[in-house]
Amino acid sequence: MTCRVGLLWDTPLVFSRLIEDCGASCEGITPNMLAAPFWRGRFVSLIVPTGFADPAYSKLLPALRASSGRIERFVEKGGRLLVFGAASPRQDAYDWLPFPVTYAFSYGRRAVRFTMDSPYNTLLSGYDLSAIECDGTFPSHCGETLAATPDGEPLLIMKEIGDGVILVTSAHEYPSREFLAEFSCADRETLF
Repeated sequence: MTCRVGLLWDTPLVFSRLIEDCGASCEGITPNMLAAPFWRGRFVSLIVPTGFADPAYSKLLPALRASSGRIERFVEKGGRLLVFGAASPRQDAYDWLPFPVTYAFSYGRRAVRFTMDSPYNTLLSGYDLSAIECDGTFPSHCGETLAATPDGEPLLIMKEIGDGVILVTSAHEYPSREFLAEFSCADRETLF
């Protein structure tokens, strides 16, 4: 069993300490590394934190777009990708993913209900599901809705691609330790 995560961001984040506390090694991946065609890494999963589309916080979005083909191949070959909220009013913030996702930015607390059984529902384990901080919803997408508001607004979506999976969430909370321990570990790493 190997546990290795790539955390995509411009600078080091405290988030990496949580990942390491859950038993995985964590490598920071900057936008320049991500967009460089010669850079390679091997990971079980990649995580894109909240705010990736807001230029006031990050320069990650152009690098994600430049790397969209590599990201798709990573997932197809068995990699796992967790993408948080764009935290930007841009509806095209997820156009680098290999399936359509439309995002509606709107920060606030929302009640969350799970729409189906999934091992990925542990993302929010330990949180009060009646008041989860979220930064938006996904009004249209070509994935499966795993969690939504009581009114049916999607907050966590999943799409299996090849041998891997993509999770997209607007939850504005760290993933649970239980989720990170499972999502970060697999029998093998995948080349990115």
